[in-house]
Amino acid sequence: MLLRRPVLLRRPVLLRRSMLLRRSVILLGLAIGLLGQGLFAGEVSAQDARQYVNPRTPSSEGPPFSDAVLVGNTLYLSGFLGVTAGQAPVSAEEEARAVLNNMRSRLGQVGMTMDDLVSVQVYALGTGDYAVFNEVYRAFFIQEFPARAFVGVAALVNGARFEVGGIAIRR
Repeated sequence: MLLRRPVLLRRPVLLRRSMLLRRSVILLGLAIGLLGQGLFAGEVSAQDARQYVNPRTPSSEGPPFSDAVLVGNTLYLSGFLGVTAGQAPVSAEEEARAVLNNMRSRLGQVGMTMDDLVSVQVYALGTGDYAVFNEVYRAFFIQEFPARAFVGVAALVNGARFEVGGIAIRR
């Protein structure tokens, strides 16, 4: 009986070593595959090249940001206002429609729609226009609504009531 015990203890140790070796081989294969795609080397594939919508540079006139940046199938949208010529529309409903039309226009420049949005951030002058904004917002989508934040703030540039930004991924 004493001789059998060491044999029984060895078997689980060998099984654990075998499983560890298999896992190591799998992880090594994954790492080699990722290296082959340039993901560890910091390379940017042609698919991940950046395309700027209404780009601005340090030597450009206007605010220091581009309207949107497309990387692969993902579009990062700057905040948009519903203000025209520095003047906010009279009603919150008109401004909500204007700001969402601006967003839809930028999406259209890269062949996307509002339904490609996956995340939206709404900054509002207070939260009193939440219901009005939601009513207008609903009309801009055909499919599922994106994730969204609605944040009340003390002030926005150019006397705006709303600023809306987001992230879209081509369906």
